[in-house]
Amino acid sequence: MAGLASAVKNGQELELAVVAMGRGLGLDVRQQVRVGRRLWGAERKIDVILTHRDSRRSLGLECKYQGTTGTAEEKIPATIADIAAWPIPGLVVFAGTGFSPNMRQYLIASGKAVEFEDAEPWVALFFGL
Repeated sequence: MAGLASAVKNGQELELAVVAMGRGLGLDVRQQVRVGRRLWGAERKIDVILTHRDSRRSLGLECKYQGTTGTAEEKIPATIADIAAWPIPGLVVFAGTGFSPNMRQYLIASGKAVEFEDAEPWVALFFGL
């Protein structure tokens, strides 16, 4: 999927690219799956869920894009914490040039995030493909 990270221009395109990646790997794909509520009552949704047909193993993917510098990245630690409450394993897939170097390093160091350009081999390894 080399080159696709630069082709993604917003969060919706990132989500669609993640969906295409999952389908390209032969996985079942669901989008915007409701999985209960957050502490303050807001609906909790997982952007993309990939499921291996044979093993029924699932992985939730939260898609985060930031094209310009700003405060959107301040929500990332809460997103990482929210994934811990999911009923399945999860990962943040991120793209865009707007993430600060510190936030990029935080995401990578968390072990719960991967840049979009590195997502396909990560997902393939997770599912044993």
